[in-house]
Amino acid sequence: KAKDLVSAGKTASIRELYYQLKHTIAGTKENTFDEQSESDPLIVDLEVALGVMREELHLKADDKGTIIGKIVIEDSGDIIDCSKLGRSGLAVPSIVEHYNFESVEADYLLVIETGAMFDRLVEEKYHLKNNCIMIATKGQAARGCRRLINRIHNELNLPVIAFSDGDPWGYYIYSVLKAGSFALAHESERLGTPAMRFVGMTMTDIDTYDLHSVTEKLKDVDKKRIAELLEYPWFQRRGWKKELKLMKKKGVRIEQQALASKSLEFVAEEYLPRKIENGLLLP
Repeated sequence: KAKDLVSAGKTASIRELYYQLKHTIAGTKENTFDEQSESDPLIVDLEVALGVMREELHLKADDKGTIIGKIVIEDSGDIIDCSKLGRSGLAVPSIVEHYNFESVEADYLLVIETGAMFDRLVEEKYHLKNNCIMIATKGQAARGCRRLINRIHNELNLPVIAFSDGDPWGYYIYSVLKAGSFALAHESERLGTPAMRFVGMTMTDIDTYDLHSVTEKLKDVDKKRIAELLEYPWFQRRGWKKELKLMKKKGVRIEQQALASKSLEFVAEEYLPRKIENGLLLP
Protein backbone atom coordinates (compact mmCIF):
# COMPACT_ATOMS: atom_id res chain seq x y z
CA LYS A 1 0.00 0.00 0.00
CA ALA A 2 2.79 2.43 0.91
CA LYS A 3 4.55 1.73 -2.39
CA ASP A 4 1.31 2.47 -4.24
CA LEU A 5 0.92 5.77 -2.38
CA VAL A 6 4.45 6.89 -3.19
CA SER A 7 4.09 5.89 -6.85
CA ALA A 8 0.78 7.74 -7.17
CA GLY A 9 1.98 10.80 -5.26
CA LYS A 10 -0.86 10.41 -2.78
CA THR A 11 -0.99 10.27 1.01
CA ALA A 12 -3.18 8.29 3.39
CA SER A 13 -3.87 8.62 7.08
CA ILE A 14 -2.88 5.72 9.31
CA ARG A 15 -6.61 5.37 10.02
CA GLU A 16 -7.36 5.02 6.31
CA LEU A 17 -4.58 2.45 5.98
CA TYR A 18 -6.10 0.47 8.85
CA TYR A 19 -9.42 0.27 7.03
CA GLN A 20 -7.75 -0.57 3.72
CA LEU A 21 -5.96 -3.52 5.30
CA LYS A 22 -8.78 -4.70 7.54
CA HIS A 23 -10.67 -7.70 6.18
CA THR A 24 -11.72 -11.21 7.10
CA ILE A 25 -9.04 -13.75 6.23
CA ALA A 26 -10.28 -16.19 3.60
CA GLY A 27 -11.48 -19.49 5.04
CA THR A 28 -11.57 -18.18 8.60
CA LYS A 29 -13.65 -15.98 10.86
CA GLU A 30 -10.58 -13.97 11.83
CA ASN A 31 -9.92 -10.39 10.78
CA THR A 32 -6.49 -9.09 9.85
CA PHE A 33 -7.05 -6.45 12.54
CA ASP A 34 -9.82 -5.71 14.99
CA GLU A 35 -8.45 -2.37 16.24
CA GLN A 36 -6.13 0.28 14.84
CA SER A 37 -3.88 -0.32 17.85
CA GLU A 38 -2.98 -3.62 16.15
CA SER A 39 -1.96 -2.11 12.80
CA ASP A 40 -0.05 0.94 14.07
CA PRO A 41 2.89 -1.08 15.50
CA LEU A 42 3.38 -2.68 12.09
CA ILE A 43 4.00 0.77 10.62
CA VAL A 44 6.69 1.35 13.25
CA ASP A 45 8.23 -2.04 12.37
CA LEU A 46 8.24 -0.99 8.72
CA GLU A 47 10.01 2.28 9.58
CA VAL A 48 12.71 0.40 11.46
CA ALA A 49 13.14 -2.26 8.76
CA LEU A 50 13.40 0.25 5.91
CA GLY A 51 15.21 2.98 7.83
CA VAL A 52 12.66 5.61 6.81
CA MET A 53 9.97 7.67 8.51
CA ARG A 54 6.33 6.82 7.87
CA GLU A 55 5.93 10.31 6.42
CA GLU A 56 8.39 9.31 3.68
CA LEU A 57 6.04 6.43 2.92
CA HIS A 58 3.25 9.01 2.51
CA LEU A 59 1.49 7.86 5.69
CA LYS A 60 0.20 10.51 8.06
CA ALA A 61 -1.78 11.10 11.25
CA ASP A 62 -4.22 13.93 11.99
CA ASP A 63 -2.81 17.44 11.69
CA LYS A 64 -2.02 19.07 15.04
CA GLY A 65 -0.19 22.26 15.92
CA THR A 66 0.15 25.83 14.65
CA ILE A 67 3.07 28.01 13.54
CA ILE A 68 3.26 31.80 13.26
CA GLY A 69 6.07 34.31 12.75
CA LYS A 70 8.54 35.66 10.21
CA ILE A 71 9.22 32.52 8.25
CA VAL A 72 8.32 31.98 4.60
CA ILE A 73 7.61 28.41 3.51
CA GLU A 74 7.29 27.00 0.01
CA ASP A 75 4.71 24.21 -0.05
CA SER A 76 4.29 22.38 -3.37
CA GLY A 77 4.67 25.61 -5.34
CA ASP A 78 2.68 27.81 -2.95
CA ILE A 79 4.52 30.50 -0.99
CA ILE A 80 3.26 30.91 2.59
CA ASP A 81 4.34 33.86 4.74
CA CYS A 82 3.56 32.74 8.29
CA SER A 83 3.62 36.34 9.53
CA LYS A 84 0.66 37.31 7.36
CA LEU A 85 -1.97 34.76 8.34
CA GLY A 86 -3.80 36.78 10.99
CA ARG A 87 -4.08 35.38 14.49
CA SER A 88 -4.75 31.85 13.30
CA GLY A 89 -1.29 31.07 11.97
CA LEU A 90 -0.56 28.07 9.77
CA ALA A 91 -1.77 24.60 10.75
CA VAL A 92 1.18 22.22 10.93
CA PRO A 93 0.51 19.18 8.74
CA SER A 94 1.44 15.63 9.63
CA ILE A 95 3.98 15.52 6.79
CA VAL A 96 6.45 18.44 6.54
CA GLU A 97 9.18 16.85 4.42
CA HIS A 98 7.96 18.74 1.35
CA TYR A 99 8.37 22.13 3.06
CA ASN A 100 11.16 24.35 1.75
CA PHE A 101 12.22 27.30 3.89
CA GLU A 102 12.47 30.34 1.62
CA SER A 103 13.46 32.90 4.27
CA VAL A 104 13.44 33.49 8.00
CA GLU A 105 13.82 36.67 10.05
CA ALA A 106 13.72 35.47 13.63
CA ASP A 107 16.10 35.15 16.56
CA TYR A 108 14.64 31.96 18.01
CA LEU A 109 11.75 29.50 17.95
CA LEU A 110 9.40 29.38 20.95
CA VAL A 111 7.50 26.10 21.36
CA ILE A 112 4.36 26.42 23.48
CA GLU A 113 2.44 23.54 25.04
CA THR A 114 -1.08 24.96 25.16
CA GLY A 115 -3.22 26.53 22.47
CA ALA A 116 -4.61 29.03 24.98
CA MET A 117 -1.14 30.39 25.81
CA PHE A 118 -0.26 30.52 22.11
CA ASP A 119 -3.41 32.59 21.50
CA ARG A 120 -2.50 34.92 24.38
CA LEU A 121 1.00 35.51 23.01
CA VAL A 122 -0.31 36.08 19.49
CA GLU A 123 -2.84 38.60 20.81
CA GLU A 124 -0.03 40.41 22.64
CA LYS A 125 2.05 40.29 19.41
CA TYR A 126 4.87 38.61 21.31
CA HIS A 127 6.34 37.05 18.16
CA LEU A 128 6.55 40.46 16.46
CA LYS A 129 7.84 42.42 19.45
CA ASN A 130 10.46 39.78 20.27
CA ASN A 131 11.31 38.68 16.72
CA CYS A 132 10.61 34.99 17.11
CA ILE A 133 8.68 32.17 15.50
CA MET A 134 6.08 30.43 17.68
CA ILE A 135 4.72 26.90 17.44
CA ALA A 136 1.84 25.59 19.56
CA THR A 137 1.97 21.83 20.08
CA LYS A 138 -1.43 21.77 21.84
CA GLY A 139 -0.47 19.05 24.27
CA GLN A 140 1.92 16.24 23.47
CA ALA A 141 3.53 17.24 20.18
CA ALA A 142 2.50 15.36 17.06
CA ARG A 143 5.23 14.00 14.83
CA GLY A 144 4.66 16.75 12.27
CA CYS A 145 5.39 19.42 14.89
CA ARG A 146 8.41 17.59 16.23
CA ARG A 147 9.87 17.15 12.75
CA LEU A 148 9.21 20.79 11.84
CA ILE A 149 10.93 21.98 15.04
CA ASN A 150 13.87 19.69 14.28
CA ARG A 151 14.17 20.99 10.72
CA ILE A 152 13.88 24.67 11.68
CA HIS A 153 16.64 24.25 14.25
CA ASN A 154 18.99 22.21 12.06
CA GLU A 155 18.42 23.89 8.70
CA LEU A 156 17.97 27.49 9.85
CA ASN A 157 20.28 27.32 12.87
CA LEU A 158 17.66 28.83 15.19
CA PRO A 159 17.77 28.29 18.97
CA VAL A 160 14.65 26.54 20.30
CA ILE A 161 13.01 27.32 23.64
CA ALA A 162 10.12 25.34 25.14
CA PHE A 163 7.35 26.74 27.36
CA SER A 164 5.03 24.29 29.12
CA ASP A 165 2.93 23.85 32.24
CA GLY A 166 4.86 23.33 35.46
CA ASP A 167 3.81 19.75 36.09
CA PRO A 168 5.25 16.29 35.36
CA TRP A 169 3.18 16.03 32.19
CA GLY A 170 4.50 19.32 30.79
CA TYR A 171 8.04 18.31 31.69
CA TYR A 172 7.59 15.00 29.89
CA ILE A 173 6.28 16.82 26.80
CA TYR A 174 9.51 18.84 26.87
CA SER A 175 11.64 15.71 27.20
CA VAL A 176 9.97 14.15 24.14
CA LEU A 177 10.57 17.32 22.11
CA LYS A 178 14.19 17.37 23.21
CA ALA A 179 15.26 13.73 23.34
CA GLY A 180 12.50 11.81 21.58
CA SER A 181 10.20 9.13 22.96
CA PHE A 182 10.83 5.51 23.90
CA ALA A 183 8.29 4.35 21.31
CA LEU A 184 10.06 6.20 18.50
CA ALA A 185 13.65 5.87 19.69
CA HIS A 186 14.68 4.88 16.16
CA GLU A 187 13.61 8.33 14.90
CA SER A 188 15.04 10.48 17.71
CA GLU A 189 17.64 12.02 15.40
CA ARG A 190 14.93 13.42 13.12
CA LEU A 191 12.18 14.04 15.68
CA GLY A 192 14.18 15.25 18.68
CA THR A 193 15.97 18.57 19.17
CA PRO A 194 18.69 17.99 21.80
CA ALA A 195 19.82 21.63 21.87
CA MET A 196 16.36 22.80 22.98
CA ARG A 197 16.14 24.62 26.32
CA PHE A 198 13.28 25.17 28.77
CA VAL A 199 11.99 28.55 30.00
CA GLY A 200 9.13 27.43 32.27
CA MET A 201 6.94 26.98 34.09
CA THR A 202 9.20 25.99 36.99
CA MET A 203 8.76 25.55 40.70
CA THR A 204 11.20 28.40 41.30
CA ASP A 205 8.84 30.65 39.32
CA ILE A 206 6.27 30.18 42.08
CA ASP A 207 8.59 31.84 44.59
CA THR A 208 10.13 34.38 42.22
CA TYR A 209 6.79 35.73 41.00
CA ASP A 210 4.74 35.02 44.15
CA LEU A 211 2.36 32.61 42.45
CA HIS A 212 1.61 30.51 45.54
CA SER A 213 -2.10 31.35 45.51
CA VAL A 214 -2.63 30.12 41.93
CA THR A 215 -1.01 26.70 42.20
CA GLU A 216 -2.94 23.43 42.22
CA LYS A 217 -2.35 20.48 44.53
CA LEU A 218 -0.67 17.43 43.07
CA LYS A 219 -2.85 14.37 42.60
CA ASP A 220 -1.62 10.86 43.32
CA VAL A 221 -1.16 10.26 39.58
CA ASP A 222 1.05 13.38 39.41
CA LYS A 223 3.21 12.16 42.29
CA LYS A 224 3.62 8.78 40.62
CA ARG A 225 4.66 10.48 37.38
CA ILE A 226 7.25 12.60 39.21
CA ALA A 227 8.81 9.43 40.63
CA GLU A 228 8.97 7.97 37.12
CA LEU A 229 10.59 11.09 35.65
CA LEU A 230 13.24 11.08 38.38
CA GLU A 231 14.37 7.72 36.99
CA TYR A 232 14.81 9.03 33.44
CA PRO A 233 18.45 9.73 32.51
CA TRP A 234 17.71 13.12 30.93
CA PHE A 235 16.12 14.38 34.17
CA GLN A 236 19.37 13.69 36.04
CA ARG A 237 20.78 16.82 34.43
CA ARG A 238 21.64 20.02 36.24
CA GLY A 239 18.54 21.80 37.50
CA TRP A 240 15.96 19.18 36.55
CA LYS A 241 16.33 16.88 39.54
CA LYS A 242 16.07 19.97 41.75
CA GLU A 243 12.85 21.08 40.04
CA LEU A 244 11.20 17.67 40.30
CA LYS A 245 12.17 17.23 43.94
CA LEU A 246 10.93 20.75 44.69
CA MET A 247 7.62 19.96 43.00
CA LYS A 248 7.30 16.85 45.14
CA LYS A 249 8.19 18.80 48.29
CA LYS A 250 5.78 21.66 47.57
CA GLY A 251 3.06 19.23 46.52
CA VAL A 252 1.82 21.58 43.81
CA ARG A 253 1.74 22.11 40.07
CA ILE A 254 1.28 25.35 38.13
CA GLU A 255 -0.18 26.04 34.69
CA GLN A 256 1.03 28.55 32.12
CA GLN A 257 -2.28 30.41 32.39
CA ALA A 258 -1.62 31.06 36.09
CA LEU A 259 0.57 33.99 35.01
CA ALA A 260 -2.66 35.78 34.10
CA SER A 261 -3.14 36.34 37.84
CA LYS A 262 -0.58 39.14 37.46
CA SER A 263 -2.18 40.55 34.31
CA LEU A 264 -3.06 39.27 30.86
CA GLU A 265 0.02 41.02 29.47
CA PHE A 266 2.45 39.80 32.14
CA VAL A 267 3.60 36.66 30.33
CA ALA A 268 4.44 38.57 27.13
CA GLU A 269 5.77 41.79 28.65
CA GLU A 270 7.58 40.55 31.75
CA TYR A 271 7.89 36.80 32.27
CA LEU A 272 9.19 35.50 28.94
CA PRO A 273 11.37 38.50 27.94
CA ARG A 274 13.05 38.63 31.36
CA LYS A 275 13.81 34.92 31.56
CA ILE A 276 14.97 34.58 27.97
CA GLU A 277 17.09 37.76 27.90
CA ASN A 278 18.78 36.76 31.16
CA GLY A 279 19.34 33.17 30.09
CA LEU A 280 17.23 31.76 32.92
CA LEU A 281 16.69 28.50 31.08
CA LEU A 282 16.97 24.84 31.99
CA PRO A 283 18.93 22.47 29.72
